[in-house]
Amino acid sequence: MSEAVEIPVNEHPWRRYVAIGDSFTEGIGDPDENSVGGNRGWADRVAEELSQDVEDFSYANLAIRGRLLQQIMDEQVAPALELKPDLITVCAGGNDSLRRGADPDALAERFDTMIRILGTSGATIVIFTGPDIGNTPVLGSVRGRVAIYNENLRAVAQRHDAVTADMWALRELQRPEMWADDRLHFSPVGHHTIAAMVLDSLGVEHTLKPFEPKPAVVKSWRTARSEDLVWARTHLVPWVVRRIRHQSSGDGLTAKRPSASPVFGGAMPPGHEIADL
Repeated sequence: MSEAVEIPVNEHPWRRYVAIGDSFTEGIGDPDENSVGGNRGWADRVAEELSQDVEDFSYANLAIRGRLLQQIMDEQVAPALELKPDLITVCAGGNDSLRRGADPDALAERFDTMIRILGTSGATIVIFTGPDIGNTPVLGSVRGRVAIYNENLRAVAQRHDAVTADMWALRELQRPEMWADDRLHFSPVGHHTIAAMVLDSLGVEHTLKPFEPKPAVVKSWRTARSEDLVWARTHLVPWVVRRIRHQSSGDGLTAKRPSASPVFGGAMPPGHEIADL
């Protein structure tokens, strides 16, 4: 089901949360030296909120940047089930959609199989649609493909009684400040905004305040052009080269939180407010 789950105020039933996926779920674009793996991200923020006043809450994040849908199925599904979660978030297929010739219908069939397997856990499953990337460089060219894939994902969610975290409908993500400098991943503010949407989709009250953007700074054509050239040299060219060489940014990396454990451990403080971003 795509509608929010009805949960009593300040209460929720989940005690063991596992996140699987790629760079989006790993938290790339939201660097934080105090977070496990050096990146915080929306999933960490969701776990922080869910752990409030819940002594036995634990969280694992198996996501690794650059992973394709089949790799997520092969590498993360079985370990996720072994952790016996009661809440699973799944975002997969985004990297596949960027590849030339990707078939959103075929991808959805594999995604459906993955959700069916995860569903054997009895856990609440949250499925993400892709964001509307029409205004972003590089990604905007596959907007139609993402839209078709999203419609398939909504059908999958309905078929398996899963919760839909609808990033396509999250229009705030159209704002430039929601994106990291590489224009491929979300910024800390973007991850914060997505975390709030996920909690809202689950019907959980939280302390994440809505982002209030400042007026956009008007840039001259020369300044904007200069920034585009720097971005292309720093981020676009390496990304294209990896695609040509069939390499991944996640080659050789392992999950940042492979086992379910308390979010903060000891005396770590609760999550930062938006003012700290």
